[in-house]
Amino acid sequence: MTHKQKSTGFKTLDVFLISLTHHIHDIYTSFPAPIQVLLMEKLSINYTLFGLLSVIQRMPTLLNPFVGILADKVRIRYLMIVAPSLTAISMSLIGLAPSYSFLVIMMLVSGISSTMFHVPTPVMIRHIAGNRTGRGMSFYMVGGELARTLGPVVILGAIDLWGLEGTFRLIPAGILASLILFFRFRHVDLRKKISKDSHQNNRYLKTLKQYLPVLLIIGSITLTRGFMKSCLTYYLPGYLESTGSSRWMAGISLSVIFLSGTVGTFLSGTISDFIGRRNTLLIVSVVSPLLMGLFILAKGAYTLPLLIVMGFFLLAPTPVFLAIINSLKTDHLPFVNGLYMTSNFLFNSITTLATGYGFDHFGHQTTFIFAALAAFLAIPAALNINKIH
Repeated sequence: MTHKQKSTGFKTLDVFLISLTHHIHDIYTSFPAPIQVLLMEKLSINYTLFGLLSVIQRMPTLLNPFVGILADKVRIRYLMIVAPSLTAISMSLIGLAPSYSFLVIMMLVSGISSTMFHVPTPVMIRHIAGNRTGRGMSFYMVGGELARTLGPVVILGAIDLWGLEGTFRLIPAGILASLILFFRFRHVDLRKKISKDSHQNNRYLKTLKQYLPVLLIIGSITLTRGFMKSCLTYYLPGYLESTGSSRWMAGISLSVIFLSGTVGTFLSGTISDFIGRRNTLLIVSVVSPLLMGLFILAKGAYTLPLLIVMGFFLLAPTPVFLAIINSLKTDHLPFVNGLYMTSNFLFNSITTLATGYGFDHFGHQTTFIFAALAAFLAIPAALNINKIH
């Protein structure tokens, strides 16, 4: 262990392994968006129904607070360990979907396993990152954002090799991720961090009341930026194909925006350790909608460079949010983390459905303009971060 590791308590190998399994897990959850047009054509569904799939996949996050309570009381790490395998199986089978109902079931299964993975892992990162929580969350989120960069390439490449119904061959990597978690973290017990007198049910209600202002401020930023995020991370392939781009170009556009987003994700958490969470969020909240406005006006060769820059700022708030949540002084951190993820689900579901409805009824251009204007409303919320943190 280096002197820096001793002084900060940052366990590099463990942070890397959790980030790696996060990467593998989230590759699978990124499969639907790049093949949006293929699924819509095969199952004869519109943008609203396609957007509903995202909501269904995220629906199990409503259980996050309860999963957080379980993390206080039982060995939930075993559920976390099997999660990548379950997600890999369900998402690798979407190409075989004979009906919309089958696809709904697969999305729901992946949502349940994703919940079991994403509630405990940030808490583990907090415990193994020492006094570099922002840096740890940046590593963790880089794994997720790189997954959304690589995911479109993986699923489109698999379809080119084996066809839409041959994507089940991608399952083994998820099983590998589960094995990594089992051999490295099966003895890690989150309950060791909980004080003996903290397992009283009324303490959870008090914890909710205490940190509700934090969750509301973060939630308001998530909501106002969510329309823009949905446009650029979930519906972008359909938008680009409607303007004449090829399927590969439309799919790779997601890789471009998520790759640059990975850089933003990695840097934002670390930067926020030095310049503060508020300043970081304020910069991102001002720049992002301005770039979105330029993207709406851009044509031809300007599109790709703008996607690169937009991706950098678009995904930057998440590690800052996680750093804020996981720096709170509470014995019930998994519970608070679950509350954050539940609120994140609710607001993202609203924006995803609203954006799909906008595309179906008002067109891409009008929806994109509305998304850019709504994103400016995140600025007042970012200014209030210091008041609650």
